[in-house]
Amino acid sequence: MAVASGSPAAPPPAAGPGAGPGPAEGADALFVALSAGFTSLSHPLLYVKLLVQVGYEPLPPTVGRNLLGRKVLYLPGFFTYARHIVKVDGKRGLFRGLTPRIISSTLSTVTRGRVKKAFPLEDMEHVSNKDDMKTSLKKVVKETSHEMMIQCVSRVISHPLHVISMRCMVQFVGREVKYRGILSSIRTILKEEGFWGFFIGLIPHILGDVVFLWCCNLLAHFINTYAVDDNFNQASVIRSYTKFVMGIAVSMLTYPFLLVGDLMAVNNCGLCAGLPPYAPVFSSWIHCWRHLCAQGQLFRGSSLLFRRASTSATFLYD
Repeated sequence: MAVASGSPAAPPPAAGPGAGPGPAEGADALFVALSAGFTSLSHPLLYVKLLVQVGYEPLPPTVGRNLLGRKVLYLPGFFTYARHIVKVDGKRGLFRGLTPRIISSTLSTVTRGRVKKAFPLEDMEHVSNKDDMKTSLKKVVKETSHEMMIQCVSRVISHPLHVISMRCMVQFVGREVKYRGILSSIRTILKEEGFWGFFIGLIPHILGDVVFLWCCNLLAHFINTYAVDDNFNQASVIRSYTKFVMGIAVSMLTYPFLLVGDLMAVNNCGLCAGLPPYAPVFSSWIHCWRHLCAQGQLFRGSSLLFRRASTSATFLYD
């Protein structure tokens, strides 16, 4: 029997349980690890923000001066607030509720990757700035719709752990120990609120995600189409940063959805932070929105650096 000439063919890649992860799986694992690391590093910031959102101000305001030189009252910023938490609970106290938040973030990341693979976006012909406006806009709408679907699915999957994380953190206010481990927290919610207790505050979060995606993508598209001149040397560079800048601007406008969603997640759950005097018992997220709007507090907690005290208290020092 004749033997084929030339170099022997390379053996086929190993398959089965003993095979190592492929490049795609390895990249996904790396991305999940990086996401978990970023979540851990940013957790103290989110922790302080949540305590401010629920209206917990354990430290008195201090007298400072604004840009005009007038005396005003400033509430403690992030670093002062964080030092207070460390004083009460130690350094580990800054990471209260971190475990369910990492799992929530991981579920969101994995879900987004799986949904993208299950429902890939059909390729469309590249549309430049000079092409037909209808075709270009159609491409943006299609991409945004696909991205919105992925974001909504990942939000629904990860929200139950988000609720548990929020409740673990706000226990700092009343020094409760009602929500400890993840399994015990799941049993508590199922016993007291039923299955739908895991999805309290989901609607405003999803609405915020949807509004953010559409506003950010459409604004970036129209700016790149009408405001950026192709004759400009750095036009491509500017277009690459447009969506990023729009994301920062739009995130400030959609912040009230995030605030309302977080407040609803802890409202009337048996914890001090979700009951009067910190918050009334809300019948729905719309009730919560209207209450914050009437109090002028729809952006409470949006800034943690220079937080002005109430106007009435400020007048005492003018």
